[in-house]
Amino acid sequence: MRRSSKLPLDPNQAAALAVRFATEEPEDSSGKIRAISQYLATIGRKGGIKGGKERATRLSAERRSEIARMAAQVRWKGNGGVVKD
Repeated sequence: MRRSSKLPLDPNQAAALAVRFATEEPEDSSGKIRAISQYLATIGRKGGIKGGKERATRLSAERRSEIARMAAQVRWKGNGGVVKD
């Protein structure tokens, strides 16, 4: 957002204005960015819905068991997610 006026002299007001500028949504009169974001969200949701089930069907029972075993080790070890073989 562009402003033609000068920044306030009071440092607190200037800081508040800077925060407002940093957190505001950018102005977009065409709506193009919003449409792209909605489209990408739809695609991501679509992949997320079938993702885990699809992956499970492609993995062998042995590999799924190995992944579950590693996850349990990490969960119960409490070492921040590092698995040591």
